[in-house]
Amino acid sequence: MPSRYPGAVTQDWEPVVLHKSKQKSQDLRDPKAVNAALRSGVAVQTVKKSDAGTNKKGKSTAAPVINTRKLDEETEPSAMDRVKAEVRLAIQKARLEKKISQADLAKQINERTQVVQEYENGKAVPNQAVLAKMEKVLGVKLRGKTVK
Repeated sequence: MPSRYPGAVTQDWEPVVLHKSKQKSQDLRDPKAVNAALRSGVAVQTVKKSDAGTNKKGKSTAAPVINTRKLDEETEPSAMDRVKAEVRLAIQKARLEKKISQADLAKQINERTQVVQEYENGKAVPNQAVLAKMEKVLGVKLRGKTVK
C-alpha cells in the first residue's frame, strides 16, 4: 500500500508549557504564605504603618489641629427636639377613639410599629411627613400652633 505522506513523518505541534498562575497580592499577605516564605529562606519585606489602628492624622498635614469636642459644643444643639406632650396625647387619644392599635396605625401610614410607639412615648424626633400621614388617618390636627 502506498503511504499518504511522502517523506519522513514529522510532528507539527509545538510543546505547551503550563505555568502556575501568579499569586495575588492578598495571598502574599496571608500569614501562612509569609511563614512559608520565611521557612524557605526567601527575603520577605515587612512595612510597619506608623498610624495603623489610630484615628489621628500624621504630623505632615498642614491643617491646624482643631479640638473637635470644643467645636461640637459650640455648633451643635444640646439635644434634638422631641415630640411634645400635647402631640403625644393627641395621637394616643385619637387612636383610641378610632379603636385601632399602634400596629394598625403604622400599617395605614406605611411606617413601622416602632415609629408609632416612639411618637406616643415622646422619644421620636418630629417628622412633618409622618405627622401629616397621622393627621390624615386619625383626623386630628397634630401640626401647627394650636393642638387640641
